[in-house]
Amino acid sequence: MNQRLPRINIAIDGPAGAGKSTVARMVAKDLHYIYVDTGAMYRAVALKAMEAGLQAEDASRVAELARRMEIRLVPEPDGQRVWADGEDVSQRIRTVEVNRQVSRYATIEGVRSRMGELQRRMALAKGVVMDGRDIGTHVLPDAELKVFLTASPGERALRRFRELGDEAGITLQQLEADIAQRDREDRERDIAPLVRAADARLVDSTGRPAEEIAREIAEWGIAIARTILAEEK
Repeated sequence: MNQRLPRINIAIDGPAGAGKSTVARMVAKDLHYIYVDTGAMYRAVALKAMEAGLQAEDASRVAELARRMEIRLVPEPDGQRVWADGEDVSQRIRTVEVNRQVSRYATIEGVRSRMGELQRRMALAKGVVMDGRDIGTHVLPDAELKVFLTASPGERALRRFRELGDEAGITLQQLEADIAQRDREDRERDIAPLVRAADARLVDSTGRPAEEIAREIAEWGIAIARTILAEEK
């Protein structure tokens, strides 16, 4: 991206398995922006809470754990490493059990408040591509570009199945059921539910290469930055 253009923030929301993380990483790379995987942050909280024996019903203790946690997202050539309290948890946050439980921990008001605070701090300097479920509606409602990325339930389950591999010991049918349950929990939670922002561009990734979608979003970002620059002159 032309360095003389103003930097903007890009919010990419959508349901589980829609390809948000893959696309957001590609957009950030294309624009030389910083990628922020908010889902990984919630997964890190869920992992640490589960390892500490804390159930999601123990909201106050989980919220306190989240407030005390140090979470770092470290960019690497092949993606992003997730560190929690000085420990690399990049692999452990992607297990089937964390997949199943993360929504329950993510509904806790104290957890969402703390994660939202950290995420907004990351975006202050602009030039951020952030993906999640409530970025355009709650975390960065003033983001210059908002995208709601979705895909058919069957395709989303198949992507997760391929991501986890056979060693995960879960069938495609079980994953479809898990994703359907995750969708319900995300839509129906009282705090920052999964909804498309009124000004978000809808993108269906079903049957489309991630590279094509990322290129389209990056082009939108460049066009918006050019418009801002023109208005400033």
